[in-house]
Amino acid sequence: MNLRPDPTFHASPKLAMQAPVENYAFTVMLSPDGSQSDGIAVVDVNPKSDKYGQIVHQVIVPNKGDEFHHFGWNACSSSLSPLTGHAFLERRYLIVPGIRSSRIYVIDVKEPLKAKIHKIIEPEEVFEKTGYSRPHTIHCGPEGIYVSTLGGGGEDGTDGPPGIFIMDCETFEIIGRYEMDRGKQDKHYDFWWNLPQDYMVSSEWGLPPQFENGIVAEDLLSNKYGHSIHFWDLRARKNIQTIDLGENHQMALEIRPAHDPTKSYGFCGVVVDTTNLQGAIFTWWRDDDGKWQAKKTITIDPRPEKAENLPPLLQGFEAVPPLVTDIDLSLDDKYLYVACWGLGEMHQYDVSDPMNPKLAGKVEVGGIARGADHPNGKPFAYGPQMVEISRDGKRVYWTNSLYSTWDDQFYPDSEGGQMVMANVGENGGIELDKDFYIDFPKGLRSHQIRLEGGDCSTDSFCYPSV
Repeated sequence: MNLRPDPTFHASPKLAMQAPVENYAFTVMLSPDGSQSDGIAVVDVNPKSDKYGQIVHQVIVPNKGDEFHHFGWNACSSSLSPLTGHAFLERRYLIVPGIRSSRIYVIDVKEPLKAKIHKIIEPEEVFEKTGYSRPHTIHCGPEGIYVSTLGGGGEDGTDGPPGIFIMDCETFEIIGRYEMDRGKQDKHYDFWWNLPQDYMVSSEWGLPPQFENGIVAEDLLSNKYGHSIHFWDLRARKNIQTIDLGENHQMALEIRPAHDPTKSYGFCGVVVDTTNLQGAIFTWWRDDDGKWQAKKTITIDPRPEKAENLPPLLQGFEAVPPLVTDIDLSLDDKYLYVACWGLGEMHQYDVSDPMNPKLAGKVEVGGIARGADHPNGKPFAYGPQMVEISRDGKRVYWTNSLYSTWDDQFYPDSEGGQMVMANVGENGGIELDKDFYIDFPKGLRSHQIRLEGGDCSTDSFCYPSV
């Protein structure tokens, strides 16, 4: 425990943007067939380093078949909340769950080049103490570590709905379930909150039988994946309102609230509209009567394509859907980045007016039936997927794997794990950095990224920017 707050904790988004830039990134490495152990790659992102753009350390776990996916910090800027009992924690540990095994690893990265496993929580403990399975998203709250899950109990994860559980942020013991009243929530995916305004928003993907062995086309076409977002009284742990985005808006995934805690709005990405194959972004907000509203503010069209150039799953449509699989919001709440995994495009939108986003920049790399190379001439498998933004908003990093079985369905002839970075123009626009390109070890793919000192999908702030 520190004797003073961790210097990487920041009261406001503006202060975080002014902090020293990242020197290292931590990136998931996963074995799609379970033949190797998964791990965390430590990547040098300091352009002045002679090892810039290289993996400089790896933490490989002792088990196989975990499938690392999303992960997060033990503590972040939320520790500065007036509600916290843990103001002197360190941002020291990464909490890394296996989405297939339900095993959780705690990795000590205080010295990035000597990062090591600190603790392993076996799946039996997760099942026994929560009744949940398939841990997914990690968020550090002022009083503990929150973990969302994609599965309930039972072997196939359908014995009861999935939800959120809380871990102790110092001992890493599992405390128990979060929900006191879940209301209509019966599926899960992402969640995030506004701490001073005491609300949380959660989203939906599907239940384990709908994603573990690949997308179930029949379920998609009959609109059986998640299409609602849920608003919670954060402290009462109660679902206060559910908004159905429309059953055709299948797979409401990433939740990105405004970083400034005085603002009561945010964004949610929708993978596909089954009526037209568009991808979509919804803006959600709280009206003057205290009710939550949501409106579709961005649509991204599919690209026509000959059937013979498409994977079997898409041949009947003769089109490439955008497949919006990740979004991220810069700390100044100005730019929203949208990963179009199917098209092979990363979009940048100016969302200064959250109800009227404007396309400000776009790059192409990878993509179904396109396979656009990186500017350095090297290949990029699949398409842009997990996206992370530097705190100062000047660099955007992304990787390429969505989920092993889905990769294989949509990109049956591709293989590989890559991580790239784009520089952001002073007045918007993005351009891929020719000198930053990481090809992960053979047989391993890449997914979520975390940046040293925090990033734009990690920290929640408790004080307004001045």
